[in-house]
Amino acid sequence: MGFLSDLVAEVRARLEREPLDAGRLLGLALGLPPARDFAGALRRAPVPAVIAEVKRASPSAGPIAEADAAARARAYEAGGAAAISVLTEPRHFAGSLADLRAVHLAVSAPVLRKDFLVHPDQVIEARAAGADAVLLIAAALSRAELAAMLRTATDLGLGALVEVHTEPELEAALEVGAEVIGVNARDLETLEVDPERALGLLARVPPDRIAVAESGIGTRAQVERAMAAGARAVLVGEALMRAEDPGALLRELAGVAG
Repeated sequence: MGFLSDLVAEVRARLEREPLDAGRLLGLALGLPPARDFAGALRRAPVPAVIAEVKRASPSAGPIAEADAAARARAYEAGGAAAISVLTEPRHFAGSLADLRAVHLAVSAPVLRKDFLVHPDQVIEARAAGADAVLLIAAALSRAELAAMLRTATDLGLGALVEVHTEPELEAALEVGAEVIGVNARDLETLEVDPERALGLLARVPPDRIAVAESGIGTRAQVERAMAAGARAVLVGEALMRAEDPGALLRELAGVAG
């Protein structure tokens, strides 16, 4: 067992003890305006599209930064972020659905809920809280579960970032029809980062999909390597959260002068 396996087991056990009120959440979700187009925003943005993340802490880095989620998201959007990712997992990442709601109200860019989702009811919960897209981690789900989660997202008008770490996970993402595929350089079991392995896997994402490079990106040189391997977008959290001027760093990562 590793970090991901342990956390997913905890999430599954909690949902079994305390199931979400899917009916109430669906009512809230259906009362919202249509979700913003996550994949479309990534396709329309200049390469590389930057998914900028609100991330207060992580199990690998510990506490990263305290920041007002809405203010940080506005700074990201002003800096040119194509989409905003919000960590909502509370125990290891100090996140919350309150952060997601605040960011949804603060920006016009699509907002991604980044969490450990293992049940379709959590996708409904994400939409009810204002998410425009959800993270689906292939390693946390069986292929049937991944397909069911993606169908739920599609039915609600949500986008999805399907995250993979290995070739079999990439095959699963392609089989279920994922449009946006994130290649995580971090092994979520050991929390170790292997950029070379990730670059090799990025190159295997078909060109008709949107390939997103995730984890360990904080410099323009790293972004350029990811793009050379086939990434159309990058997801950046820790570096932007630590930056004194996140908008300036975002523009630097995107290769935008000034």
